[in-house]
Amino acid sequence: MAKLTLTGIAASDGIAVGPAYLLVEPDLSFEKKTITDVEGEIKRFEAAVAVSISELEAIRDKAKTDLGEDKAAIFDAHLLVAQDPEVTGQIAEQIKNNVNAEAALQEATDTFITIFESMDNEYMRERAADIRDVRKRIMAHLLNVELPSPTLIDTEVVVVAEDLTPSDTAQLNRNFVQGFVTDIGGRTSHSAIMARSLEIPAIVGSGSITESVSNGTMIIVDGLEGHVLVDPTAEELAEYQEKQAAFEAQQAEWEKLKNEKSVSKDGKEVLLVANIGSPGDMEGVTSNGAEGVGLYRTEFLFMGRDNFPTEDEQFEAYKAVLEGVKEGGPVVVRTLDIGGDKNLSYLKLPEEMNPFLGVRAIRLCFQEQDMFRTQLRALLRASVYGNLHIMFPMIATLGEFRKAKGMLAEERAKLVAEGIKVSDHIEVGIMIEIPAAAIIADQFAKEVDFMSIGTNDLIQYSMAADRMNQDISYLYQPYNPAILRLVKNVIDAAHKEGKWAGMCGEMAGDQTAVPLLLGLGLDEFSMSASSVLKTRSLIAKLSSTEMAELAEKAINCATQEDVIATMDEYLK
Repeated sequence: MAKLTLTGIAASDGIAVGPAYLLVEPDLSFEKKTITDVEGEIKRFEAAVAVSISELEAIRDKAKTDLGEDKAAIFDAHLLVAQDPEVTGQIAEQIKNNVNAEAALQEATDTFITIFESMDNEYMRERAADIRDVRKRIMAHLLNVELPSPTLIDTEVVVVAEDLTPSDTAQLNRNFVQGFVTDIGGRTSHSAIMARSLEIPAIVGSGSITESVSNGTMIIVDGLEGHVLVDPTAEELAEYQEKQAAFEAQQAEWEKLKNEKSVSKDGKEVLLVANIGSPGDMEGVTSNGAEGVGLYRTEFLFMGRDNFPTEDEQFEAYKAVLEGVKEGGPVVVRTLDIGGDKNLSYLKLPEEMNPFLGVRAIRLCFQEQDMFRTQLRALLRASVYGNLHIMFPMIATLGEFRKAKGMLAEERAKLVAEGIKVSDHIEVGIMIEIPAAAIIADQFAKEVDFMSIGTNDLIQYSMAADRMNQDISYLYQPYNPAILRLVKNVIDAAHKEGKWAGMCGEMAGDQTAVPLLLGLGLDEFSMSASSVLKTRSLIAKLSSTEMAELAEKAINCATQEDVIATMDEYLK
């Protein structure tokens, strides 16, 4: 048997086998010492700087090739710091006071960080973060500690981490990263969502994977069942290779539905579209037969860089996605959703007791209106290249929607006055993720063109349970009758006004939830591209009329467990 088997949450389908690559923060603690060989210590420091510069150049060049100029720009900033004689000179001066290089590096850079953080100029304040990153790299070399870098992975590995940030996952090369496993997280955490976007097997919330493996330890990731096998036997490797082959055969069957419509057994047609984070994800949208994009998370354009993307940069990204959708399929672009657990290093967000309930998404856009208007202009300019739908996130009141729509109208008028073409057929809607909005969906439906239900946040807000907190993960209940009633309320309200209702939360691709959603009358299901074909296959086997009867029974159940039992009985 394997040395150890861990169980976590199956976050992304598939089987991965490979050596572990630990993406964890190393221990960079040190003792301050008095030294006598000053010249030797300065040489040791200069050698650490030289290696760091060489690494940063390699990372920068690789990021430029794999991820584009914007993602590589952050490493240019790091190189400027590492090569700045003002910074390195101050450290050398500290060493001349008979202080070891580690302590000199810490003390000198602390001074620079304090100076930069106190400046009024936002660009200069951002440099403090660059100094911290460069210090960490030089310190690692002084201590002979390996500093992991996802950008430099160039062999097939399984990434192991406590958690993966959006910027970490943005640097992963799917050609080499076979899968990943994390200590923490849930099915709706960003690491899980990104795994499905990258179409690589993943398990989150394993509890202790980072403590259980070393770099190079062979592991099996069973993203179908949620198991991680550490140091498996030859027999287990053979068994899982068979399981992997069976899964690939099933995918080949689903592949036959790639160019088919999404139609239930009794002829009800729905739309199956994909969630994406960048234009690079469009390959997965096309290869998986999605009929459009139901959620373009534009925040990833703003992350992993040193400054806001320009209007032209955004325009090019939106244009690429619009042109990438076949036969004029819809592209629903969510305006910037930053805040909560998604931050920008160059945007100083306020310290909040509960950032998930604070200044985020549309609330932040109203505070940072120049940023918001730039995005709206870029979207409007791109609208002539496809079937654009604009969606505002985190809307709680009609007043917020009217304000956002009013700003969109103002930017449209300015562009038209400048002689710039804008499409006459842009649908404008909202993401329903706040219970208050779901409850008065009948009022929103009179003014919006569509509503898309963001169940990841709708569930956590409805259940008053942080979806990132593993201790209360049992309260993430997508089939709870309370959630189903909110979903039904939104769908019914939209249909009463002749509007369409979609869903872009992870629930839309959940194979247990799909029969219920079909029965509730959902028009558009937006999910990770890798879930589209299996969902199309499932819907083709279901009668929408029968599922409507099932949904009616489900919303009248008392608990999620009762709903699941009712479904099992009905569908067996």
